Amino acid sequence: QVQLVESGGGLVQAGGSLRLSCVASGRIFSRYCVGWFRQAPGKEREFVAAITWIDGSTGYGASVKGRFTISRDNAANTLYLQMNSLKPEDTGVYYCAAANWGTLMWESKYYDYWGQGTQVTVSS
Repeated sequence: QVQLVESGGGLVQAGGSLRLSCVASGRIFSRYCVGWFRQAPGKEREFVAAITWIDGSTGYGASVKGRFTISRDNAANTLYLQMNSLKPEDTGVYYCAAANWGTLMWESKYYDYWGQGTQVTVSS
């Protein structure tokens, strides 16, 4: 079992930055892929970014590529999402998730474990 706890959300003006963290308890196996998704009110959950635990390969959703950076600290069992140049359309609840796959996974259905989410609100 893996438990995920996100933090770092908040209210920020457009153009600002936030850094989200996700601490994993339980055992993160080297074959895991971990990632971030987000969901705005009335919209479907959207892939943001993912990283493989073993070698740090990364992938990003088209809407955040070039602005967001995903990283992990294996020793601390912590996942990060650095978000720069934030836009109002980045507003939503951000979820950390872990998938028992050794490669990058883009679809939420492949993720086995989810955090409770952290709210990010970007004002215009």
